[in-house]
Amino acid sequence: MSWFLAFAGFAALIVLHELGHFAAAKAVGMRVERFSLFFPPLLVRKRVGETEYAIGALPLGGYVKITGMNPDERLPEEVRDRAYHAQPVWKRVVVISAGPAMNLLLAFVLLLGFFWFIGPRELSTDVGEVDPRLPAAGVLEPGDRLVAVDGREGDPATFQRQISRHECAGPERDGCRAATPATLTIERDGRQMDVRIRPVYDAEVGRMRVGFTYDAPRRPLAFGPAAGEAVSQFWFIAKETAKLPARLLDSEKREEITGVVGSYETTRQTILNDAEAVVGILAIISLSLAIVNLFPFLPLDGGHIFWAIVEKVRRRPVPLAVMERAGIVGFMLVIGLFLIGLTNDIERLSGEGFNVR
Repeated sequence: MSWFLAFAGFAALIVLHELGHFAAAKAVGMRVERFSLFFPPLLVRKRVGETEYAIGALPLGGYVKITGMNPDERLPEEVRDRAYHAQPVWKRVVVISAGPAMNLLLAFVLLLGFFWFIGPRELSTDVGEVDPRLPAAGVLEPGDRLVAVDGREGDPATFQRQISRHECAGPERDGCRAATPATLTIERDGRQMDVRIRPVYDAEVGRMRVGFTYDAPRRPLAFGPAAGEAVSQFWFIAKETAKLPARLLDSEKREEITGVVGSYETTRQTILNDAEAVVGILAIISLSLAIVNLFPFLPLDGGHIFWAIVEKVRRRPVPLAVMERAGIVGFMLVIGLFLIGLTNDIERLSGEGFNVR
């Protein structure tokens, strides 16, 4: 079921993006030849009026085919006036911008809904679940409140740093136990007690663990604070996504790039482990999709907008050959991001690195 739900979430993002292009094109009078969910070969197609609606076999995206996207395309006289390149620049910019605009709007609505109806998790030091495979099993109980680690009080981050000070005697390897035990001060049934636990190294997360999660309940925010938090997160995610091209030049940052496979698997794992958080995940994906699409390179939406504006400034059409040569840069960027993201995704999958905790 998680596979299907993740697929449905991604399909919804694609449909809404293409629906933006489609609705805008229809609204300004352009001729839409095809509205397709996914890429060919086509599995299902049905013509309604002048537009063919289709579903493709390759679930890698979708597209809206508008008559005359190629300025050198030979068209029948009866449709030439409704072709894309026969329209004024403002109509073309509206149509191309409508796809990313739908994703931007959806991202904000999802973020607002997440903070307003679901809410972020509250900071808590109460023990939630105890992993039966790790040292905390049989020592800690759900409902215990962690007061200090080795006498040091603080928040979960402070406790984690203190636990990580207890290292394995030899080289770190998965499952090796710390040479010294950590002393955890807990509060249970109104009284405090000290328990000693030797952490183990978890290679999957790259740190020492005793084996429990914090019980951090979600608290929905009032509309005002929810809207403020949504705007803050929207701006933060947009800025970080805009830095994506620069990450290609940094070997460490390149490893952080995630592709379609990684986004899909993260969504699926979140459905299994924390279904409420899926709303936030889809908001991030939708916003990132919009920002990447607005990069000023063909074949991205931003490339079409850029060359339409150039045409407006120079007051005459840009030769197709010029756009095609410039489009090579954009194509290489898109392919580079795809290959890097796919490579990173495969490495994470093979190392089981997509587990959501």
